[in-house]
Amino acid sequence: MSADPLRLALLGLGLIGGSVGLAARERLGARVVGFDPDPQVRALALERGVADVVVDDPAALGPADVALVAAPVQALAERIAQACEHVEGAVVTDVGSTKHALVESIKAPNYIGGHPLAGAEVAGVEHARADLFAGATWYLTPRADSEGILLERLHRFVTGIGAVPTVIGHADHDRLMAAFSHVPHVVANALVTQATRALGDEAIPVVGPSFRDATRVAGANPPLWAGIYDANRDAVLDGLDATIALLAEARALLAAGDGPAVESWQAEVGAQRRALLDIGMTGGPLREVRVVVPNRPGVIADLALTLSRAGINIHDMSLSPQPDFRSGEVALWVAEGHAERARELVEEVLS
Repeated sequence: MSADPLRLALLGLGLIGGSVGLAARERLGARVVGFDPDPQVRALALERGVADVVVDDPAALGPADVALVAAPVQALAERIAQACEHVEGAVVTDVGSTKHALVESIKAPNYIGGHPLAGAEVAGVEHARADLFAGATWYLTPRADSEGILLERLHRFVTGIGAVPTVIGHADHDRLMAAFSHVPHVVANALVTQATRALGDEAIPVVGPSFRDATRVAGANPPLWAGIYDANRDAVLDGLDATIALLAEARALLAAGDGPAVESWQAEVGAQRRALLDIGMTGGPLREVRVVVPNRPGVIADLALTLSRAGINIHDMSLSPQPDFRSGEVALWVAEGHAERARELVEEVLS
C-alpha cells in the first residue's frame, strides 16, 4: 500500500462491516467509503463515523486498496461480484462463515475469502465497535493462484485492525467451522428441544449453569443461521453423523455400568477440551524466515497454505521484489518454535 491513507470500500454496514470501518479509521487512519442497500443503515453508519462517505450504489464506491463485503450469506456472491467489478485496484474479501462454495464459484483474481471469528449477541451498525476484532482469529482462504501481493496487503490490513490473520484452505475452513461452530449450534438447538419435552407441563425451576452454558447459542439469529446451515450443508451433515456416532458410543459406555471406564472417559474428554482451548493461545516470541521465491502466480499462497496445513501460522509477512521482477524476497514471521520446520517446508515447496 502507498504512503497515502489506506482506502477501504465497505459493502455492508451492519455489526461486522461497521466495526471494520470504525477499526480501520481509528487504527489505520483509513478513508472509508461505504455502501448498504438500506438507507436507514447508511444514515446511521455516517452518523456513527463508520465511513467518511456512504453511497447508494456499489458502482459509486470508487477505487480502493481493500474492499470488504459484509452481507448476509445469500447475498455474498452478488456483493463480491459487484466489488470485483466496481472497486478498482482493490483486493476483495468477505466475512462469510462458509468459504468453499464462494472460493470455487468466484473466479475474479483479486478475490480472497475471509472470515473473522468475532461477533456479538446483538446485530446492527448501532452496536458496531472498533475493538470487536482485537486478538480475534481472522481466517484468509486464498486460492492456489492468488497473487502474493494481494495476500500480503490483506494480511497487513487484518493485522492493522487488531485481528490475527490465519491462512487456511477453503475446504479445511468449512470442515473446521462445521465441527467448532455449526454442529454445536445444531446440538444446542436439540438440547433445548429435549429439555422442553422432558419438562412437559411442569413448572419446575431446573435450569442450571450446565444447561445455560451448553445452550447459549440455541436459536440464534434464525435467518443468518438458516443460511449458514444451507451454505455448509455437506460438512454439517458429516459432522452430525460423527456426533450421532459418538453419542451412540457414549450411550453404550453408560449402559455398561463400568464406573472406572466412565471416569476415564470423563477425564480424557476434559484433557482434550483443555488442549483444544489452549491451541493458538500460548503466543511467544517470533522468528523471521526469509527466502527468495520466483515471481510466479500463487507461490506465496502455496507457501502460506502449506504452513497452515502443518499448523504453522504466519503472524506477519513482507514481500520485496527484486529489480528484475523475476524473483522476490519474502520474509515470514512465525512462532520461534515453528521456525525450523517452517524453513524446511518452504524449501520443499520451492524445490
